[in-house]
Amino acid sequence: MLISAIITITLALVFYTVGVWSEKIQGELKKWHLAVFYIGLIFDTTGTTIMSKIASGGFKLNFHGITGLLAIILMLFHAIWATVVLVKNDAKAKANFHKLSIVVWIIWLIPFISGAIFGMSR
Repeated sequence: MLISAIITITLALVFYTVGVWSEKIQGELKKWHLAVFYIGLIFDTTGTTIMSKIASGGFKLNFHGITGLLAIILMLFHAIWATVVLVKNDAKAKANFHKLSIVVWIIWLIPFISGAIFGMSR
């Protein structure tokens, strides 16, 4: 189970990073970015679920647990907001969306890195 969790969390990092930074580099939110955001969210949620099953007692009310939950909520908000922006087809909103993406991505990295450090220190 640990291997599956590591693979899915790493795939979340890859997909989410590709989506966020390609959107920034291309300068406009596109449909394929949205798809990659949702794929990253699915992998992150799957990996987090597997990790919580491995951890004794499931969810922990500690730094990693709180930031991890916040990250998933922000990723979900981010994907839903990207959907709204694309449906409305507002050129200015599509061009500025990367600002939100970068902030959410940076916040997402906190539990990713803390989880890796915590996992290696065991």
